[in-house]
Amino acid sequence: MIIFRYDKTFEGLLTVVFDAYNRKTFPDRLLDEVEVEPLFTDECYTVITDEAKSDRVWQGLRKKLMPISCNMLRYVWLSELQGSDELIFRYIRKAFDNKHSIEMNFADDDVLEMRNLAKKVDKERCRLIELVRFQKAADDIFFAPVSPDHNTLPLTLEHFTDRFADQKWIIYDTKRNYGYYYDLRTVTEMTLDSKDLFPEGKLDEKLMAEDEKLFQELWKGYFKSMTIKERINLKLQRQHLPERYWKYLTEKQ
Repeated sequence: MIIFRYDKTFEGLLTVVFDAYNRKTFPDRLLDEVEVEPLFTDECYTVITDEAKSDRVWQGLRKKLMPISCNMLRYVWLSELQGSDELIFRYIRKAFDNKHSIEMNFADDDVLEMRNLAKKVDKERCRLIELVRFQKAADDIFFAPVSPDHNTLPLTLEHFTDRFADQKWIIYDTKRNYGYYYDLRTVTEMTLDSKDLFPEGKLDEKLMAEDEKLFQELWKGYFKSMTIKERINLKLQRQHLPERYWKYLTEKQ
């Protein structure tokens, strides 16, 4: 068994592809820098992430694949599921090694799995866009805590910078402890002590703007007045609105 170790970044994975073709040795497993090697390992090679190498691989992929398929690689990477990097590696190999396009060859298990996993990530991206709830802080910055199953926050930034271009905001992934701050001009990645800022999924009341609590109560009242008790169907709600999002929704508090 051949093992390649790398830093578990997307650029690192593309460097793995470059080194594998350069060495003419292809790994059976991809591990991070501290994972224990499996038994019966024949060779273990450590990949050093190189921007020039990863760029060459990416440019090669752009020539072999349609833009939508290149985006699919990114979506599958952001799924963060175990083994997704090995799936991407196999897909890239097949894309380079075949004279004809593999993109629509759904008889291939890897191609089909890539498509299905990318669809799941895209579904989570859409839910994130639909279900973000901003809360106004005392300094007029709007906060929104989230915790999606997949790491889809980077995929939503274009939407939020366009939709809320006239206000400062922070969208923060409490599950992965990072977020993005928009200052009316640029978007910057950031980290915070989210346990203190977002107890139980809400902005700490001491940090809220004076009128934020009032707006939340008004929204809850509107939601309650529009509800027809005889038609409440919690099972259907959970189907269309996963319960893991409820703690971030003002109307579900």
